[in-house]
Amino acid sequence: MGRIAVGGMQHETNTFAPSKADYRAFEDGGGWPSIQHGETLFDAVAGANIPVRGAIDTLRTDGHDLVPLAWAAASPSAHVTSDAFERIVGELVRRLQAAGPVDGVYLDLHGAMVCEEFDDGEGEILRRVRAAVGRSVPIVASLDLHANVTRAMIQYADALSAYRTYPHVDMAATGARAARQLLQMIEVGGAPNKSLRQLDFLTGIPSQCTSIAPCHGLYELLDRIEFEQAVSLSFTPGFPMADIAECGMAVFGYGQDAFTTQAAVDRLAEAVQDAEPQFALELLSPEDAVRRALARGMPGAPVVLADTQDNPGAGGNGDTTALIAALIAARVPDAVAGLLIDPAAAVRAHEVGEGATIELALGALSGRVDEQPLRGRFRVRRLGDGHFTCTGPMFSGFRMNLGPMALLEAGGVKIVIASRKCQAGDQAMFRHLGIEPIRHPILALKSSVHFRADFEPIAREVLVVRAPGPALADPAEFPWTKLRSGVRLRPLGPVWRPTLNPALRSTG
Repeated sequence: MGRIAVGGMQHETNTFAPSKADYRAFEDGGGWPSIQHGETLFDAVAGANIPVRGAIDTLRTDGHDLVPLAWAAASPSAHVTSDAFERIVGELVRRLQAAGPVDGVYLDLHGAMVCEEFDDGEGEILRRVRAAVGRSVPIVASLDLHANVTRAMIQYADALSAYRTYPHVDMAATGARAARQLLQMIEVGGAPNKSLRQLDFLTGIPSQCTSIAPCHGLYELLDRIEFEQAVSLSFTPGFPMADIAECGMAVFGYGQDAFTTQAAVDRLAEAVQDAEPQFALELLSPEDAVRRALARGMPGAPVVLADTQDNPGAGGNGDTTALIAALIAARVPDAVAGLLIDPAAAVRAHEVGEGATIELALGALSGRVDEQPLRGRFRVRRLGDGHFTCTGPMFSGFRMNLGPMALLEAGGVKIVIASRKCQAGDQAMFRHLGIEPIRHPILALKSSVHFRADFEPIAREVLVVRAPGPALADPAEFPWTKLRSGVRLRPLGPVWRPTLNPALRSTG
């Protein structure tokens, strides 16, 4: 049996977001386990639907000796600070060097990490790991579906494997798949041929959902090509909020025959290119979304409003109030909104206790000029400590610690408050405060797509809302500076042309 090193670092970076990820952000985890070093990694991820757990289980089943390095994850935000990157990656590489010879390395990475010093965080991690183990030791990494896959990542890793579902219900399964790729390389000796195609348009993350067109059909095609050609393929629609040169969609693959591998990648990439018009998605204003939801939502079949642009899973702080204000203004009876991240409001609610009424200026903590706090009197309906275990398909087994939580009510609208950033992706987040989501006619969720795994089965309809927030659903609205020339900023949209005049940077 072989000795296999296991580690990783997960961060999805929205370079346009208001807050950076420092070391403390990785200690908190943002719903993920906190920073782990050595043997503590195994217990920390046990039972959770995350890639490193799937890889560990697969490698252990085959009887290999695992060498745990360092592993960390943080809620999406702006850049990872240099201090956090060097402390976490430095410890990972130090432990790898101290471990002595290993037969392979598995890394749990995201693929869209941007650091203060490095635009390509994963490329830098893989470069350092490659330097530590040499050219002959296979390195395999699992990636998020939203990875911005770079040439450096392809160069330094022997294989990469990305999620195939959004919501990401297959995170552990992807880690297991990557581990099997690693084991095959160890067994046969030598790395497979590789191929990468980067595409030339961006699309907002709400239209990357794999339960709707066009991604549903594209991933079905991916499976067919893999079966027919005996290759390993991945399609990453990308994270279109990272202002780096290689931001965007990519198709990449691995196989024993170079010609077949290239042909498989080209076939899937051309299908993605042909599907470009289908990536367009309807976006509603808060007022229009509330009016439509009022006409269609009912207990037992709620309408879900996705507050996508303030999604903490894409760099938002979860503190904007425009959609909640629209619900209150429309006097929507028994609507539920959350998670609104406001630690001070949660603490204040705990101070006064259940049943009390308090005056608050709620939310709008990020200092956005287009947002104001929600001011008024709120009834404290329920309190919670923020400790619970998720039960939905994506976050299954996640042991949450969201700090003090509270259920507030104003104008008939119930608002779930949390103290730590986390997107509303699991019904357990609401049940913790006594809310059974299916019993309410309208659910306003600060999430883009991950909520669909647990909420879409109970929903009559899902509406995507364009309310204020830094996670813009239309990539063309970002002030790009580093994107490579020639990329369309939305499906069939304007083409990015870097020039000296910011007003002329994109052309139709």
